[in-house]
Amino acid sequence: MTTTVVLDNEAVQALLSVRHPKHARTLSSVQVVTDRRRNDRPTRLLVPTAVRVEAGWDRTAPAAAFINRLGIVDVPLDRAAADVAAALVATHHVSVADAHVGAALRTVAGPVTVVTSDPGDMRTVAGTADVVIVTL
Repeated sequence: MTTTVVLDNEAVQALLSVRHPKHARTLSSVQVVTDRRRNDRPTRLLVPTAVRVEAGWDRTAPAAAFINRLGIVDVPLDRAAADVAAALVATHHVSVADAHVGAALRTVAGPVTVVTSDPGDMRTVAGTADVVIVTL
């Protein structure tokens, strides 16, 4: 079974800059994922595209060279995800990026971990999804 790790805004910001106060902690969380990959345990890193935008991660920018090498896959905000995210925003008054995380969590099968600085919002948007939350 594949383990999925979803990054929120601050996790992405922390990986974008070594000067970010949570860079080492976030990198450590990502390192656990890469270690699992080396041990032949299927694991993937995901970032909802709305989170990437909110965090300012432009994959074409030279400053993104490090984070681009981590193998993080974009989760697009397609029609179905946008409908779920819009409902989460209307119901829970969360950010678009947090709502996109919630929409992404509803499409993932298997164990999911969310790396976040806002565990309360992540629990809210996760709904009934079985999620482990790693707080930065």
